[in-house]
Amino acid sequence: MEIGLGLDPTLRLSLDEQNQLCETAVELGFNSIWTPEGTGQDSYQICLRRWEATTNITPTGITTGIAVSPVIWRSPMAFAMAGGTVSQITNGKFIMGLGSGGTYRPGAMNSLGKSKISVLSLMRDYVTIVRKLVNGETVSYRGKTETLLEEKLAIFPPPKTPIYLGALGPKMLSLAGELADGVALNWCNPEQVAWSREQVKLGAEKSNRNPSEIKLSEYIRICVDDEDENRARIALAKATIGYALGPTVPTEKERQLGYRAHFERMGFSKELADLDQMRIKGASRDEIAEAFPTNILNTVGYFGSSEGATNAFADLSKGLDNAILRVVSSRPGNINGALDVMKACSPEKINQNL
Repeated sequence: MEIGLGLDPTLRLSLDEQNQLCETAVELGFNSIWTPEGTGQDSYQICLRRWEATTNITPTGITTGIAVSPVIWRSPMAFAMAGGTVSQITNGKFIMGLGSGGTYRPGAMNSLGKSKISVLSLMRDYVTIVRKLVNGETVSYRGKTETLLEEKLAIFPPPKTPIYLGALGPKMLSLAGELADGVALNWCNPEQVAWSREQVKLGAEKSNRNPSEIKLSEYIRICVDDEDENRARIALAKATIGYALGPTVPTEKERQLGYRAHFERMGFSKELADLDQMRIKGASRDEIAEAFPTNILNTVGYFGSSEGATNAFADLSKGLDNAILRVVSSRPGNINGALDVMKACSPEKINQNL
């Protein structure tokens, strides 16, 4: 198993401080550095900066990756151009993750002036087209949501960028097994990882692919604070709220989709329903974080002292090909908060506990 590092804007660190973390990651033995993408900084450019920072420590740098880019913000060709360029500059040390983002929510599509579409069809079209492009193929493809006719990516040689699919539910996991090079999981316990691998295997068998060639990758969120465990608990809760609950109280239909369905599959329906009632009554985000159940936090992540972080990360990484330490800081804006997490879960320590 490889161990990567995940950094995101919630750390509130400058670009120079992020570069420092990247250099430290190499020194601590991390295999890769990953970033998510939203509507803020362009993560492809951030990946390049991070790779360049790692070349200060090791001449060829270490792998960088995006897990994941929501596809609604770019066309398939734009993804191939951006990802292919990063691959070319880094000499192949880049992995591109694609995800559906919030496309299953009507509000997300309305903001783009588009009607509701099949999320599964959307991801099938994007993964198919982008993967063909980065592998140097001339694409003639008509899908249900995307079409590209007689076009080719003009990067030579072809960048052959691995494409990971962000997936949670059985149909999307099966699609990853059918089409993608890997899967970008999120917020899983070991049982959910094992279940996910089975779904990927079913998809791989449909396409006569070897399931072992499809890599399972996941962000594992860890928050360390040796001075104030409650501060770490609140920080991890705030990192979890937007995923487990969603931006608004969900309808019955929305509970069956995306992250909400994912958390409910792990058995947290009642806890989330209780938090929804708090939201209906006007509870603030701070109040929700204070009330957020620790059993959910301890199932999908870790908060507390550095001493317990190593074992927690090792346990949560079981069954993965690439476990990514997603740093959650209890002191945003203070680089030491991030460094404490990285040192507590260094690959050397983790491997001693596997």
